[in-house]
Amino acid sequence: MSRPVYFHVDLDAFFASVEAIDDPGLKGRPVIVGALPGHRGVVSTCSYEARAFGVRSAMPISEAYRRCPEGVYLKPRMERYVELSDAVMAIFSSFTPGVEQLSIDEAFLDMTGTERLWGSPLAAAERLKRRVRGETSLGISIGIAPNRYVAKIASALRKPDGLVCVEEGELEAFMLELPLRKLWGAGEKTQERFRELGIAAVAQLRGMGEAQLKGLFGAAGGAFLYGAVRGRDVGGFGSGDPGSRSISAETTFERDTSDRGQAEDVLLALSKELAYRLWAEGSTSSSLGLKLRLHDFTTLSRSSRRAGRYRSSDEIFRDSQALLGRAWDGAAAIRLLGLKLGDLEEAGGGQGELFEEGGARASKAETAVFEIERKGLGELTKARLLARGRRGHPAPGAPGPDYGE
Repeated sequence: MSRPVYFHVDLDAFFASVEAIDDPGLKGRPVIVGALPGHRGVVSTCSYEARAFGVRSAMPISEAYRRCPEGVYLKPRMERYVELSDAVMAIFSSFTPGVEQLSIDEAFLDMTGTERLWGSPLAAAERLKRRVRGETSLGISIGIAPNRYVAKIASALRKPDGLVCVEEGELEAFMLELPLRKLWGAGEKTQERFRELGIAAVAQLRGMGEAQLKGLFGAAGGAFLYGAVRGRDVGGFGSGDPGSRSISAETTFERDTSDRGQAEDVLLALSKELAYRLWAEGSTSSSLGLKLRLHDFTTLSRSSRRAGRYRSSDEIFRDSQALLGRAWDGAAAIRLLGLKLGDLEEAGGGQGELFEEGGARASKAETAVFEIERKGLGELTKARLLARGRRGHPAPGAPGPDYGE
C-alpha cells in the first residue's frame, strides 16, 4: 500500500499577482487589493512588496494605508480571479482526482499512489509548478508531507515560488526545527502566551505532556498543540471530502481580532467571493456553514438552511452575520473565519439566471453587476465597500480617508 502523500498548494499573493499579470506596470510595486482608502473594509491580498511595509490580508484598510500610503490600492476583480483560479484548479485535477479546494487560491492535493504517473513527489511538484506558470503565468508554493497539517506549514516556508518536502521519517525533526512563530494555528494570542510562559521553541512544547499542555492552554488548545508539535494531522481544513458539492472560502487573520466590525468586513468579502463563484459555475445553494477558530485553538462551526436558494451575496452575508452571532459573543479573539455553501445544484439556466430566481430586486441587480464585470464593461461594488474615487485612488479633492476604525 502506498504511503500517503499530500500537497498543499497556495497561489502566491494571488489577487495582486493577477493584477500585475494584466498590468505589467504594477510589477515590483506595493499592490493592495481590497477596500480602497477612505472607507471601511479589509485587505484581500497584497503583493510581497506591500508585505515589506507590514501589510497583511484581513488587515483593516485604514491600517494598511497608515503603513503603506504609497501603495497602489485596487478593488477586487472577482470575475478575473475566478477565471484564473478555475484554470489552476483544472490543472490540479489533471494530476489527481483528490483535489480539495479550500478557497479561491488554495487547495490540498492527495497525491498518494501517483508516482507511476508523475514520478517522485518532488518531480511531480516541479512539473505542477511549470504547468501552472506556463499556462497562467502565476506562481505557486507547494508543501509536501504525509499529512495535510505539515504540508500546510511547509508550503509557507519559502514563499514565493516555494517548494518544501517533508518525508515520513523527517516529521519529528522538521517540527523540532520549526520556528515557534511558524507553528500554524498558533496565532498572536497564543504566541503571547508562549512568551509569558518562557516557551521559545517547539522542542519545549514537545517535552510537555498532554495533560500539562491542557492545563496551560485549555482542553482544545492543549490537545491541538500536543498533536501539532508531533507533526500529526490536527484537522480543521474544510470538508475533508474532495468530491462534496460545496464551495468554501476562509481567511486567517494576521493578528487575532475581537473587533466585530472587522470580522463582518471579512464575512462580506467572503460572501461576495462565494456568490460570484456560485454564479460563475451556474449553481445554486440552500445551505450555509460558518467556521470560526478562536485564539485558544477552539474551532466552532454553525450552519443554517434556507427554504429557497441563495440569490445574492447580501443574503449570504446576512445569514453569515446571524451564524457569527450564534457562534461568538465577542469575548474571545478570532483567528480564522470561513464560509461554505453546500447542497449545490445546477441552476438550470446558466450563469445569467442564477440569482434571478424569485424576482428579487437585489438578486437581479447583482446579476447585472456580475455580467458587467465579466464583460469588462465597468466595475461596481457594494455600498459598504464603496470608495469615493477612481479604481485604485481616492477622488481628487475628496475628503481625506477616515483612519480611525
